[in-house]
Amino acid sequence: MNVIARIAQELAVAARQVEAAVKLLDEGATVPFIARYRKEATEGLDDTQLRNLEERLHYLRELNARREVILESIREQGKLTPELEQAILEAETKTVLEDLYLPYKPKRRTKAQIAREAGLEPLADSLLADPTLDPRAEAAKFIDEEKGVADADAALEGAKQILMERFAEDAELTGRLREKLWNEAIVISRVVPGKEQEGAKFRDYFEYDEPLSKIPSHRALALLRGRGEDVLRVDVQPGKEPDLAHQACEGLVAHRFEVQNLGRPADAWLAEAVRFAWRIKLFTRIELDLMQRLRDAAEEEAIRVFARNLKDLLLAAPAGAKATMGLDPGLRTGVKVAVVDATGKVLDTATIYPHQPKNQWDQSIAVLAALSAKHGVKLVSIGNGTASRETDQLAADLMKRHPELGLTKIVVSEAGASVYSASELAAKEFPDLDVSLRGAVSIARRLQDPLAELVKIEPKAIGVGQYQHDVNQGHLARSLDAVVEDCVNAVGVDVNTASVSLLRYVSGLSQTIAQNIVEARDANGAFNSRDDLLKVPRLGPKTFEQAAGFLRITNGANPLDASAVHPEAYPVVHKIIAATGKDVREIIGNAALLKSVNAENYVDERFGLPTVTDILKELEKPGRDPRPEFKTATFKEDVQEISDLKPGMWLEGVVTNVANFGAFVDIGVHQDGLVHVSQLADKFVKDPHEVVKAGQVVKVKVLEVDAPRKRISLSMKSDAQVTESRPADKKANDPRAKPRNNPAPVPRSSLADAFAKARSK
Repeated sequence: MNVIARIAQELAVAARQVEAAVKLLDEGATVPFIARYRKEATEGLDDTQLRNLEERLHYLRELNARREVILESIREQGKLTPELEQAILEAETKTVLEDLYLPYKPKRRTKAQIAREAGLEPLADSLLADPTLDPRAEAAKFIDEEKGVADADAALEGAKQILMERFAEDAELTGRLREKLWNEAIVISRVVPGKEQEGAKFRDYFEYDEPLSKIPSHRALALLRGRGEDVLRVDVQPGKEPDLAHQACEGLVAHRFEVQNLGRPADAWLAEAVRFAWRIKLFTRIELDLMQRLRDAAEEEAIRVFARNLKDLLLAAPAGAKATMGLDPGLRTGVKVAVVDATGKVLDTATIYPHQPKNQWDQSIAVLAALSAKHGVKLVSIGNGTASRETDQLAADLMKRHPELGLTKIVVSEAGASVYSASELAAKEFPDLDVSLRGAVSIARRLQDPLAELVKIEPKAIGVGQYQHDVNQGHLARSLDAVVEDCVNAVGVDVNTASVSLLRYVSGLSQTIAQNIVEARDANGAFNSRDDLLKVPRLGPKTFEQAAGFLRITNGANPLDASAVHPEAYPVVHKIIAATGKDVREIIGNAALLKSVNAENYVDERFGLPTVTDILKELEKPGRDPRPEFKTATFKEDVQEISDLKPGMWLEGVVTNVANFGAFVDIGVHQDGLVHVSQLADKFVKDPHEVVKAGQVVKVKVLEVDAPRKRISLSMKSDAQVTESRPADKKANDPRAKPRNNPAPVPRSSLADAFAKARSK
């Protein structure tokens, strides 16, 4: 298979673009570097195309490697025909490749193999070729007690096993049957008797059926988890009418091997071989294949959604370099307080007890006011966990009593803060700080710069995915690391303030080199130019080429070092300077001047028009941040618990997670509400990500509240109709809340309820 041509076809780009990208990747270039600084080579492939290219390149190279192993194996057996070789060379997926290899794959001694060793293959061949022969009469010729064939029945059973294996190992037939069942099969789920109470969270799947190919990712993963926990029995039924569907599949097997029921002596025996081949071998194997295909598709989609949410969260607007107080809420254990300066350095910590059982409200406000005044705090960052709303109220009272402090309070997601607090990284960063206080530091810093802080946490612990522990962990890690790498390099990194955690995601930098940069900075002071980076141990010219454009040095010797202009392209800037007669500092930020520059005048053999155009844009707004303007949601002060919610209320909230079926929104009541996809906008929405993203501030209307089950249905539609809440016990038995065979919309309240349950799992 020509990998380059195949990828070019899939991406709908020219083969030369793919070839250039593959060459760069093989030379060690990263996707961010290629997308930003090698546009001429790839003719403008963007980071999304390059990520897809990289993933397919990995798969297709693995496929080709497996292809060579299979060809060599069959060749050594002396069974490689030109036709088989051609089929193997043309196989486009690993599944098809393994289907072709199955008859030749070394395996344990099967019943068919034992029958062949007993000399029964000629009997099977003769009856298949000529059904007019009498099976028992023919079988009598093969009786041989020394070979284990005691009578005619034993001979016929052995011959049947040979044909069953032959039928089941036909690659073309297997592929056709697999696709037929993918399109027609039904997944049936039933509760394992006696597991009704233990598996109550899976009750929507106790009596459930849905077409296999129509099952969305979240339901597929819920089914598979229920089966994995021995709560659900999940089976594949070949069609709506199982008996007819089985017969149709048997018919395909019979047609493939020209088995017909014409009343001839061997027809009934051959029909039985067909039936057994389908029921015992083919269907069993295909059922496993289809469930694996369902899992793979569901995992792929779950990882894609997780990655998209993670990207939105990492690229959330930073509040900026301001002294910030982080509050990690708690009741009995108290509220942990940490104050950090504009650069994130820890200045002070404390623990206060404003809530139950100590109720030291006034004393707590006095402590917070004193810390704020002492350190010039401007922002108060409040974690959204237990006691968040109570702590938010405390901050509001602080601001009311001390307006002179000029404080602004914001509630932030604390997902992953506890993971970071207990990590080895946090222990190294704060060896003398109690674990409980490290969380408050993280909460403060993630308001200042979400990206810089969240890179310290394992991506899957950040909490914007579903079933992340159920999916392929290697694939998940690769996908999420790619997202973090793309986000870090899109924003750029200040080399004189960045942590090792942030630097290690910069294009070309490893954990070791990132550590060396920080150690060199600590030992010798701030870097004064990008060229100084070449003095860092193990940071050679190749690494410098990959990383330099993404590393910023502010207030250094060369103003260009604070921009995204790559050092290799500085000569272009020097030509512009010479032509304009201006100093570099006069050019940077001078939009009027730069707009008058004709980019084509500076194109040469090395730097094409795309690069020169990017340079001019960067000079106009050097070091521009692609992240949006910082905005905050304001929670209603009289809405703090689910019991405070009333249908019809309009509230402000923050999107915490986006799934294919809708978005979850934090409205400040300790339980996210669900805006189903049908309620996201006044127009039809196919993909929720087209309308909302994680971290976005939105206005929502409360449609329905089920306090006992902690279910909140919300809408972003201007004309949303409120549904009266119903008692929890009635809704629990409402059949509309269960997944349906038809994925068309059902009444919004029960649908929102059903999907909220899917998220909670």
